[in-house]
Amino acid sequence: MFAVVRTGGKQYRVHPGDKIVVEKLDGNAGDKVTLGDVVLAGNGGDLKSTSGLTVSAEIVAQAKADKVTVFKKRRRHNYRRKKGHRQQHTILKIVAIGDHKEQKTSAAKSAPKTPAASGQAPKGGQKPTSGQKPAAPAKETADVTADQHKAGDVAGTPTENPAPNNQKSAGAPESAPKKGAAAKAKPKSGSTKNAAPAKGGAKKSPKK
Repeated sequence: MFAVVRTGGKQYRVHPGDKIVVEKLDGNAGDKVTLGDVVLAGNGGDLKSTSGLTVSAEIVAQAKADKVTVFKKRRRHNYRRKKGHRQQHTILKIVAIGDHKEQKTSAAKSAPKTPAASGQAPKGGQKPTSGQKPAAPAKETADVTADQHKAGDVAGTPTENPAPNNQKSAGAPESAPKKGAAAKAKPKSGSTKNAAPAKGGAKKSPKK
């Protein structure tokens, strides 16, 4: 069932169990409030009489809206006024409309999920249920793999590098020469016959 109530100059369409924010009403959290100004009421597509119909609600909390800044200015008159305002609100929970109250849904009858049904591994200290195999520790798995490699049972056994110290035979790419190295290299001369003697190497002939 629904109803349209009027409070604080505004109209609200409500159902039992709804929460609405209305203009401030007197009271504290937990107090009961009766809204008697019912404009319209009905159940589905059928309308009902509103004479003597009231809506009972409960105050959830007293709150305030967001701050609104009010700024006034008159140019060339040196007039400026700035004020802030927060409207006070009341949060209501609709308990019942006339004799109709909120219908509580029955809890679904479902068995608690077990770790085996959800596919999760049991936590430490719990024994695995039937149908589950305990997971092998990581260290044991690593030891088994190493033993299989030694025995040659595992396919794809890594091969040793034929020449670890020789880059050409190992297939390593040759490092490209630097750009400035070729320009700085001096050409090799074929003979040294026409070369000038060194300054310190020439022996002086003895004087007669």
